[in-house]
Amino acid sequence: MQRRKVYLTGVGFISSIGNSRSAVLDSLKGLRHGFASYPPFENDPKADVKLVSAVKDFELESTDFEDWELPPPYKIRREYLRGLPPHGVYVHCAMQQAIEDAQLSEEEYSNINTGIYTASAGSPKSLYHNMNRMRQLGPMRCPPTGIVSSISGTLSFNLVASFKIQGSSCGFSSACASSGHAIGFAYDEIVLGRQERMFIAAGEDLNYESVLPFAGMRALSLEGTPSRASCPFDTKRNGFVSAGGGVVLVLESEEEMMRRGATPYAELMGWGQSSDGYNVAISHPEGVGLSRAMELAISSCGLVASDIDYLNAHATSTLIGDASEGKAIKEVFIDKGACPKVSSTKAITGHGLSLASALEAGIVGLSIAEGITPGSAHINEVDPVFQGLDIIQKTENQAPKIAMSNSSGFGGANVSLIFKNPN
Repeated sequence: MQRRKVYLTGVGFISSIGNSRSAVLDSLKGLRHGFASYPPFENDPKADVKLVSAVKDFELESTDFEDWELPPPYKIRREYLRGLPPHGVYVHCAMQQAIEDAQLSEEEYSNINTGIYTASAGSPKSLYHNMNRMRQLGPMRCPPTGIVSSISGTLSFNLVASFKIQGSSCGFSSACASSGHAIGFAYDEIVLGRQERMFIAAGEDLNYESVLPFAGMRALSLEGTPSRASCPFDTKRNGFVSAGGGVVLVLESEEEMMRRGATPYAELMGWGQSSDGYNVAISHPEGVGLSRAMELAISSCGLVASDIDYLNAHATSTLIGDASEGKAIKEVFIDKGACPKVSSTKAITGHGLSLASALEAGIVGLSIAEGITPGSAHINEVDPVFQGLDIIQKTENQAPKIAMSNSSGFGGANVSLIFKNPN
């Protein structure tokens, strides 16, 4: 049986580098970062972190949703807003964008042939607040939506209800590979004929409770200068900058896309995944698992390594993680005589954890559609460990023909996605 083709036909961005397709594109072209100081950290002697990558124009700091403020044109009905965590607001707005971008009617997305896969770690801030309130005042003084706004399935619960999704729905939680898994399994749903269309929705809070635990892991940069705080591949990389936001992607079968006359961003050709089997938090130093994920993705698409001309790396700006990925890229590509262009857009977006794969898949799709290849910012000196890789430091005015996007999460969970220029 011939495998069905899958296309990316809609995107929605609420991110630190822009709250629209056009704003994100401008940031990619100019390599403009979204980093800024975070007021709750500024006067806290225990908070050594200086910078975060926060969404602009949304006011969601209060623990009471009645106090939240959304920028125009976004509005969310109170009955839906009360069940959302902060990142759920971002994703809800990104969902509105993606539906409009794909030019979908309600009849086209609210039916048994359209599903949604989500990626979220839940909301530590909401959970902490509700648990404290329960202990202090008792459970009957807690909001009835406290559970659904806090736990890791929150995006699925809320989006299925508010957008009347009737097809497949499931939440993924594999840390920084979460939305990569969501995209991969959504692809499978369409290829196998179970669904004609899938939304992928991913988001992360950005607040005191969601950021500082990663400082305890020694994973965050403590630098106050953006170019030193997020500099993947650089000799002085020292940790990542936490990012919040929400992204929604629309995937459709070729038949459904053609029926609607939609214009795709890119074809999602296939994907691969693997596990390191090495350490709970640190990637395998030789990149063993990620090598396997990339090889599986390439072979599943019927390609060879030299067919890939751009790779959006997971590279978060950590010393061990970037080096591990560099070795994996060398094994899969350089050792086989291939040399794709490589960059990490986390240099300007920061690292969005569950959000990362979807954000970067959206960036790759947008780049293909708009005729660019995004560069890797903030490199003063490339670490010798990456010698031989074609790491591009400026955005180029040429779209990749076939691009790969990598993600790696805790426990050594690895996902590689492959996108093709449809033109």
